[in-house]
Amino acid sequence: MNLKNGWFSEICPMWPGVALSLEIKETLYSGKSKFQQIDLYQTRHHGKMLVLDGIIQLTEFDEFTYQEMMAHLPLFSHPEPKNILVIGGGDGGVLREINRHTQVEKIDFCEIDEAVIAVSKKFLPGLACGFDDPRVTVHIGEGNGFVKNKTNAYDVIIVDSSDPIGPGEALFQKSFYKGLKNALKPCGIIATQGESIFMHQEWVVTLARITRGLFPIQAYANICVPTYPGGSIGICMGSLGPELLTPARIISQPLQDQLKYYTTQIHKAAFVLPHFAQKLMKEA
Repeated sequence: MNLKNGWFSEICPMWPGVALSLEIKETLYSGKSKFQQIDLYQTRHHGKMLVLDGIIQLTEFDEFTYQEMMAHLPLFSHPEPKNILVIGGGDGGVLREINRHTQVEKIDFCEIDEAVIAVSKKFLPGLACGFDDPRVTVHIGEGNGFVKNKTNAYDVIIVDSSDPIGPGEALFQKSFYKGLKNALKPCGIIATQGESIFMHQEWVVTLARITRGLFPIQAYANICVPTYPGGSIGICMGSLGPELLTPARIISQPLQDQLKYYTTQIHKAAFVLPHFAQKLMKEA
């Protein structure tokens, strides 16, 4: 039980000896799906918070940092993204950001746990609005199996996975990344949740090694998310053609005005890693 005396504490074997605690006003939802425990809390200072199997997925306070960068880094790296696949991210936040790109024509969305979508639609409408766009087609199922049936289908694939425990474990394997590559069009790009350079260095190296072995262009971005352990999370990217370190398209002012985190400058800066992380990338 992670809830005690009005505080939720995230305690996970992936980061031993560390706990992140937030004060809770009330529990809005608590239930177990076929795949995982789902909890939705109203926090004292961070708005609503979604927790899966005891691990914080997002808070309304800072969710925009992750959602914007997961979507806009790969989409602005591609000169003409039209067909998009999103795997995971049942809250709908990444979809919300993709929907801002008017040149996108089709978005396939694959989520293993439809209960997460249902909870998000009920309690997190500011994120779940991403499902309302008519370009979005929802597929309930396992992402690994979904991409195996796709070839030359997508310009950009975004994998908004949970950590490599529970249902998200299969999305961190080389076989899955081979499937992602096969599902891309000739100049396609992937962007996957890449764990933390501070908390999960072995996983960072593993993902960088996998993508470097499969893609001619590989890069790793680091972004700030205050309510994640360590305060940051990575995005592991691979490209079959387009450069990743600088945007391929100029962001319009109307779109920029809708955002809180992503800018052209932040796009470039996200790939500037501290020296120890640069050494991790060399290990890969």
